[in-house]
Amino acid sequence: MLKKTNRDEIESYLVDASNYKGNCDVVYFPESEDEIISIIKDANTNKIPVTIAGNGTGLTGARVPDSGIVISTEKLNQIIEINREENFIIVETGVILSTILEKLKEHNLLYPPDPTEQNCFIGATIATNASGAKTFKYGPTRDYVLSLSLILPTGDKLELERGKNFAFNNSLTLIISDEKRINIELPRIEMPNTKNASGYFIKENMDAIDLFIGSEGTLGIITKAKLKVLPYPFDTLSCVVFFKNEVDGINFVSRSRELSRLNENDFSARALEFFDRNALQFLKDDFNEIDSTASCAVWFEQETTTENEDSLTEEWFNLIEKCNGKLDNIWVGMQEVDKMKIKEFRHAISYKVNEYISRNNFRKLGTDVAVPDDVFRDFYFFCQNLVTESDIDSVCYGHFGNSHIHLNMLPKSDDEFLKGKNLYKQICEKAVELKGTVSAEHGIGKIKTDYLLMMFGTEGVNKMRNIKKVLDPNNILGRGTMFTPD
Repeated sequence: MLKKTNRDEIESYLVDASNYKGNCDVVYFPESEDEIISIIKDANTNKIPVTIAGNGTGLTGARVPDSGIVISTEKLNQIIEINREENFIIVETGVILSTILEKLKEHNLLYPPDPTEQNCFIGATIATNASGAKTFKYGPTRDYVLSLSLILPTGDKLELERGKNFAFNNSLTLIISDEKRINIELPRIEMPNTKNASGYFIKENMDAIDLFIGSEGTLGIITKAKLKVLPYPFDTLSCVVFFKNEVDGINFVSRSRELSRLNENDFSARALEFFDRNALQFLKDDFNEIDSTASCAVWFEQETTTENEDSLTEEWFNLIEKCNGKLDNIWVGMQEVDKMKIKEFRHAISYKVNEYISRNNFRKLGTDVAVPDDVFRDFYFFCQNLVTESDIDSVCYGHFGNSHIHLNMLPKSDDEFLKGKNLYKQICEKAVELKGTVSAEHGIGKIKTDYLLMMFGTEGVNKMRNIKKVLDPNNILGRGTMFTPD
């Protein structure tokens, strides 16, 4: 088994896309479950911290070690099976998401979870319950995980299949073998009624598999997954609409959301994404077709068939007109080349923000908050007013169909960075006050542990920590992720 200790060779494993940096003694590159088990058993015996590394695309520091050893999953990179009859795919944890999407498309299949960054490992998307633009229609990663193979921090192997092992009220039993079982008492914790990736998923009578999805590499190491896939849609209508008035853009999102949930005459957006004026100006050099007079823009996608393509297009354009969208400059993606250009526009904003923070050597100050739909409008303007009054440069975009905001501050100095951290805290406090979440898709990692406390309180966080103690008594796995190391 390959391992590396030279600092120059392991430097890339000590940082992630948020520019959070760490340190470790050695990076291992196992090629089998048995090799992972060997590493974990030795680490557990000697109480050595272990961090699982995906492909470094995360934004919370979860894959960045503070000490100990790193296990990279990049050698576990095989697609084991694609089954068109039963609509599933079986993959090892280190397969890159874009590779999965390409292979599935060859079979006319779709894996709906759609993180903006598709260079991630599939195991990491499960560990964070990743989501993206298509989550509005299809839901997050959790909804597509059919089974998991895991190595627990003790070195035990655990196989979980959805629908086979449920908690009874708040008591969950994990079956390791005929001779060994692990009993976990699940706390009663109120989870937000929003898209959420903060802390462990806990619910009465829950499926055991859901405890590990979104656990951020703190409860077990995913080695293999069976995932549900869907038939690839016939076609999609993809549009970017510019609005002169920001309120009109918000109204368009709200009305599109309402109509999509009614799903009358097949009207059903699969993505509803928003970009404020600053985000548009931030992208102007790369996309000179951006309307410089617009206060905001909305990108939407709608799946179509030969039978409903014309009627749906007409219905969408009627809605654009009713909401005062700028009909003289709508980007319409009907052909594949046009759709790819719109996709580049959608993904460019996050890339450019990450480039900015890396170039200026700051940690990322980008919110990942979501709130219930009925308070979203007021929450959005609260966030925008807060940052505008601070005079810190910012860009705001996000999954507004899910009432989910990425407001990224772009500090130019250390003083502005500290001011931005305080604004970030105020935004998270407001989200919690409104019964929302401090992290809707990126997770807690090592950067947001204080915000998990803000959301669930010391008692709630300690109840989650007790679950980890049962599965990881020596606290070796993902130490410092989600919970402070002590």
